[in-house]
Amino acid sequence: MIEVVAPGALSLVEDLGRPGVAALGVARSGAFDRGALRLANRLVGNDERAAGIEALAGGLALRAHARVVVAVAGADGPVAVRAGSGSVRVQPRRSPLHLAPGDVLELGMPARGLRSYVGVRGGLAAARTLGSASYDSLARLGPAPLAAGDRLAAGSATIGDPHVDHAPGRPAEGPLRVIPGPRDDWFGDAGLEALAATEWAVSSASDRVGVRLEGEALQRIRAGELPSEPMVPGALQVPPDGRPVLLGPDGPTTGGYPVIGVVVDADLDRVAQLRPGELLRFSIVR
Repeated sequence: MIEVVAPGALSLVEDLGRPGVAALGVARSGAFDRGALRLANRLVGNDERAAGIEALAGGLALRAHARVVVAVAGADGPVAVRAGSGSVRVQPRRSPLHLAPGDVLELGMPARGLRSYVGVRGGLAAARTLGSASYDSLARLGPAPLAAGDRLAAGSATIGDPHVDHAPGRPAEGPLRVIPGPRDDWFGDAGLEALAATEWAVSSASDRVGVRLEGEALQRIRAGELPSEPMVPGALQVPPDGRPVLLGPDGPTTGGYPVIGVVVDADLDRVAQLRPGELLRFSIVR
């Protein structure tokens, strides 16, 4: 039904992931911005759990080979539909878009945010591994990253007809909330205060495994090393250089660096949209 004309920087098939298999050493994976994928699916009448496309930055282009309804959510940026005749229509994000055979959906570089999500009516009929069609970039599980020429078929994940013309964007929000521990005692109250007081910059060496942060190093008050212990998305691991790494959906399920705190699950979608060089702050909640 859909052909990949250009994959952009990185485009992946993602659903809501593989929760519950960390004991096997397999990460949750799935859409980094789960709320955006859920919204894209709702806009085309799908079950929220259906597989869609996660596109990093801009450049994704998809050609329809049959009539299909799609929606784009997540980052804010230009969306256009190029008809077979060559005419171009600028289209809104967070709205159902009707593509005719030969139409090409084009995603430009986002003006705000980093990752866009394309929902396709019916969902994508992708092979499942451990119950999910998501690609895990660390374990290399699931469908491979999309490449030009790939053909994607629609599935049967519809639960009704699209009934919303447009959904509003998410408002700007404040600091990411952090629950201290389990190893905040390696940094003490001064370490937590420094974590909250620092304006951290997102490193360019960030991906779905982890978002590396640049700023004043956090100081340990304990020496030594930890045995490996369980990790979860949102964990703020602090390696020996003192600069935290915020684990993403493809992050390892175990690790040996002390975790000073964990970003609350409700704030993790915002992490998916952080761009290299962007500044962020944390607030401590107990």
